[in-house]
Amino acid sequence: MREWLEDRVAYIRGLKSPNDHQRLLLLLNDKKDATDDDRRKLVALIRAEKAAEKAQRAKASVAKIVNAEKLAERKNRDHQLYQSAGLLILAGLVDTKTGKPTLDRGELLGALLGLAKVPADDARRSDWKRAGDALIAERVKEPQR
Repeated sequence: MREWLEDRVAYIRGLKSPNDHQRLLLLLNDKKDATDDDRRKLVALIRAEKAAEKAQRAKASVAKIVNAEKLAERKNRDHQLYQSAGLLILAGLVDTKTGKPTLDRGELLGALLGLAKVPADDARRSDWKRAGDALIAERVKEPQR
């Protein structure tokens, strides 16, 4: 416990603005002629400081988990976006070398807006799906270059 206390006192001294508990802990730790009451207070402050340190570690652990989840979600979203861009490349609407549309941007967007307005039960959508599924299946069969 003495080693922990020495390390923690050094840490607290390095803080720009220690809280009231930490200032009192420093004061009682440095006191040469400490009374029994002072020692009881110091023990209580040490317990509180250890609990605060443990809580801080737990918060950091939770933050790490949350950040890992956010990163995984972001990676998944990015992957989906890349796959969507890949469909535009397969359709010949985006140049694979430059990443730029092969059509005028306004024309491409207008065509996509038109597609978005076609009802789900329209026969053209079934035709488009068949053609798209066939091209995807063909690409899956091809050896990777």
